[in-house]
Amino acid sequence: MSKMRLKSDLPQKLCAACGRPFTWRKKWARDWEQVKTCSERCKGDLRRNRAAAAPVNGDRP
Repeated sequence: MSKMRLKSDLPQKLCAACGRPFTWRKKWARDWEQVKTCSERCKGDLRRNRAAAAPVNGDRP
């Protein structure tokens, strides 16, 4: 059996949406490098903010 790790020993990142630190989770083991947000809510907020900032292609002069 593997040795238990303390939560403080796990890798951390800052959330791209809210800026809070979050720690590694087992469900992110395969794609930890691609994880950018701490939660589904922050992921949705980030998508909404990017969509609002992007220009709409249909509004050409």
